[in-house]
Amino acid sequence: MVKNTKLRVHRSRASMVTPRLLHSNLTQDEYLLINSMMMKKKGRRLDFFRFFNRSTSIGGIINSYLSCTSELEDHSIHLLFSANRWELVPKILSTLESGTSIIIDRYAFSGVAFSGAKKNISLEWCKNSDIGLPRPDLVLFLDLSHEEAQRRAQFGEERYEKEEFQKKVYANYQLLKDETWKVIDANKSIEELQEVLSQEVIKTIDGVKENTIQKLWVNQE
Repeated sequence: MVKNTKLRVHRSRASMVTPRLLHSNLTQDEYLLINSMMMKKKGRRLDFFRFFNRSTSIGGIINSYLSCTSELEDHSIHLLFSANRWELVPKILSTLESGTSIIIDRYAFSGVAFSGAKKNISLEWCKNSDIGLPRPDLVLFLDLSHEEAQRRAQFGEERYEKEEFQKKVYANYQLLKDETWKVIDANKSIEELQEVLSQEVIKTIDGVKENTIQKLWVNQE
């Protein structure tokens, strides 16, 4: 039996909201639109994190791998992605504790779905290194067709942006869904996405009642 399934971080109605994006990224412009709308309508504070985080030493190694300038064994690169998430946990928790809500672009779900799409790694093994991360109150899965993704600039330049691999990733996302997930059709304009995301974010923040943060993939008994 696993004990201590909650992180004792006190927060002022702040939730961690995680867009889950396939074939696409929430751009800084989209984030700023959401932040601006929330500030005007609700006076809410909102911060933005993106993984992987390229600014750290670990992030630099990952960037080199993704751009195909270096090679790493599949299990080891997955653990580096996970370590990159863990090294930002203190900042995530302190931000939430201050009463600021968080949007995270690509989190543990993305890491597990991508690594689990490789031939020699199971989905369950991939989840192990991320067990205990702060669990989001909401996961927004922005579902974008592969055809639309291919029309977007620079698609296919990185290691994981290949059609067959992306299909496997998509299948893994379906296996990772739980009650916190909300599927959003991403074949929309930035303005339309901004409106949909803003509504979901505000609804979730207003609905958060607990002062503790659940731990990801830790069974509650």
